[in-house]
Amino acid sequence: MTRPADRLALDRAMVTQPVWNRFDNAGDVVGLPENVLLHAGPAFSSTDDITKPILNSACVAAVYEGIARDFEQAAGMIKAGEILLKPAQDYAVVVPLAAVISASMPLHSVYDAWRGKLRCFAPINGGPRPSLRLGLRDMAVLDHIRWLNTAVCDALQRGIGEGVGLVELAALGLRAGDDCHGYTPAAGSALVREINARSRRPISSDVAEFLASAPSLFLNLWMAATKLMMRAAEGVEGSGLITAAGGNGREIGIQIAGRPGEWITSSARPPVGDLGSHPAKRALGAIGDSAIVDCFGLGAMAFANAPVQRQAMSPYLPDHFDQIAPALGAGTHPYFHDLDQKIGCSVLDVMDFGEGPLISLGVIDREGQLGRLGGGLSRLPIELCKQAAAGLPEEI
Repeated sequence: MTRPADRLALDRAMVTQPVWNRFDNAGDVVGLPENVLLHAGPAFSSTDDITKPILNSACVAAVYEGIARDFEQAAGMIKAGEILLKPAQDYAVVVPLAAVISASMPLHSVYDAWRGKLRCFAPINGGPRPSLRLGLRDMAVLDHIRWLNTAVCDALQRGIGEGVGLVELAALGLRAGDDCHGYTPAAGSALVREINARSRRPISSDVAEFLASAPSLFLNLWMAATKLMMRAAEGVEGSGLITAAGGNGREIGIQIAGRPGEWITSSARPPVGDLGSHPAKRALGAIGDSAIVDCFGLGAMAFANAPVQRQAMSPYLPDHFDQIAPALGAGTHPYFHDLDQKIGCSVLDVMDFGEGPLISLGVIDREGQLGRLGGGLSRLPIELCKQAAAGLPEEI
């Protein structure tokens, strides 16, 4: 049963109306210095702990930003502490997998249209081409991010119009079989249709081709929307509602509404899934801020409404899978009522149930050479939820 403090935190999240209405440069909106880069999950304890894929992406971002002349100099500056890496969610930014954010990068800017005070941010999804989220140190990644942040950004900006409501798109996607994390073709197509319809002039053929081939364009926006709703729940005393979740490949961490700004962490195990011909030892531990989608109640927790994803992941689902979302969901979002899709997750409910939520994540190469190896499932560690729940009252 949902506790009153968790109910209050969830209510604050549910009345939030996330709308994407512009792009903002990271340096302008979150006060990001030129020598600071943002990454997924909790902070690294030292430069020696930075996982290879994030280090690779940080080197590319440093050259993109112009603070290093090449990847080798960037790596040296990071190791020396001249370039700093910090958790993106501490700045109200979310990033996928091994991506990093630098000061001049344009970010999707998502605000609460109901109250207008909160904003959250995310980079443009790199699509199927070589991109920062894959953790590769390659000139092709640098070239792609430059194009993405100019030509693609300009086209998207022209298509935003008065703003795009994101919960409506998520609801459309869920009803069409999306899970709003690893599988977003319906919401992604609807988003591109909106952009095309609102654009003041035709989109160039190369950008149009990219948008048509990038169904995950919606994912980064939905990550920002989810983070925005979670931010609205922060500060409710005694609530164990999860308000931040992500992995950096070495550690996975969460924050809860009753302890805002405090990362609770544990070791990040690799997701379990189909890696094709790649050996399991090459799989990096759980990585990416997209874990917030599943802790919000979608992603793997919405497989009951996403038959394609459920079938693809069926070898890795527990036998009692259909009991997990109803047991851990804190409530129902008004836009999802007809789907019977539970939303929100409290660490107190996790302790009652005895298991954490399932999280669907991409699996990338721990050596930073092969990029994406496949997709799989992680389980938010029960010991992590136990740490987060410590000190919270049973009823408040």
